[in-house]
Amino acid sequence: MAVIHPFKAVRPHEKVAHLVASVPYDVVNKEEAAAQAKGNPLSLLRVTRSEIEMSPDVNVYSNEVYLKAKENFERLRVEAPLIQDDVPNLYIYKLTMVTHSQVGIAATFSVDDYNNDVIKKHEKTRKVKEDDRTNHIITTGAQTGPVFLTYKGIEAVNKIVSDSMSKTSPIYDFTAADGIKHQIWVLNQDSLKTIVKEIAAVKNLYIADGHHRAASASRTQKAKKDQNPDHNGTEEYNFFLAVLFPAEQLRIMPYNRVVHDLKGMDTARFLDNVKSNFSVEPVESPDPPSTKSIVMYIDKKWYLLKPNQNVKHAQSVGDNLDVSILQNYLLHPVLGIEDPRTDNRIDFIGGIRGTEELVKLVDTGKAAVAFSMYPVSVDDLIRISDAGETMPPKSTWFEPKLRDGLLIHTI
Repeated sequence: MAVIHPFKAVRPHEKVAHLVASVPYDVVNKEEAAAQAKGNPLSLLRVTRSEIEMSPDVNVYSNEVYLKAKENFERLRVEAPLIQDDVPNLYIYKLTMVTHSQVGIAATFSVDDYNNDVIKKHEKTRKVKEDDRTNHIITTGAQTGPVFLTYKGIEAVNKIVSDSMSKTSPIYDFTAADGIKHQIWVLNQDSLKTIVKEIAAVKNLYIADGHHRAASASRTQKAKKDQNPDHNGTEEYNFFLAVLFPAEQLRIMPYNRVVHDLKGMDTARFLDNVKSNFSVEPVESPDPPSTKSIVMYIDKKWYLLKPNQNVKHAQSVGDNLDVSILQNYLLHPVLGIEDPRTDNRIDFIGGIRGTEELVKLVDTGKAAVAFSMYPVSVDDLIRISDAGETMPPKSTWFEPKLRDGLLIHTI
């Protein structure tokens, strides 16, 4: 049984929503965040990445950074202004990227469901990143950006959402600088009970993106619960902000790889070693035609790699993914990359940047070889989550991405 919980969103006035809304805090570094917020005092990046307003020598995880975030949040509430809805609502959030659209329900979801694996994960989290967002939530008293959830869509819910969009006007409707269109509606109050009931019949929800946000909400709940002798489970800190999308609407892009050197080999020897586990065929296209195929770029040429008989079917779901096959049968045995999470010889390139970025990195000498991957499917993600496994690092790149700041959950 999954819990979906209406909430009183804190949100920007419609005239400034496009100025407040920002990219997720973890998709930009400090310099990129500063550049995006430059000249825009209302950007939520001044809250989610408050270090951009501080001295370069300040530790980004220091208490003063979180206090600055709180200060900027309170300032933003007045200056934007940010308003808070009078009654708990569910919201519709539609993203459009060129011809692709996806429509989800923005709400708060049960931290207990996360803790008890009703909401399933597929990614390991890092303590330092959990610490960061936990401190940010507790200090600001707010969850400023949503977790990205998915589930197997329900026809009755989809119909309510579709009808609501056709009968009412969105409260926000703008296109961001990256070309993504963001639209948000408030769902009719008469529909809330039906949606809550329908979602309650769902066995599992799945985190698509935002594992650190969800883990931090869980840690925040524990800290708040320990400090509250009157805890009863209805407090807002028992819920976390998320947008729930039907799985059939999602689009996952590949997460490509580049390696900076060939471990002392020349190209001919490297290709011979690759042939131990793969067929190697010159091709013109940089895009893998299907799963169980990888396209490699080296010395201004593309090669299609297909696993040969040495690549065995694995028992775990994750080990049969293309990213795992590449890691286990090429990156590790041929190039000596044992742990892609920690080895600085490998970099990961989000599919949104295209294969042109792979060509650029190799042709300029910044990388020695690049690998273009076939995207992981949502079904793969769900199967791995159901099996209690974790995805290999940097397996999925979701586009389009939600914006922080349009709907904020105060705890």
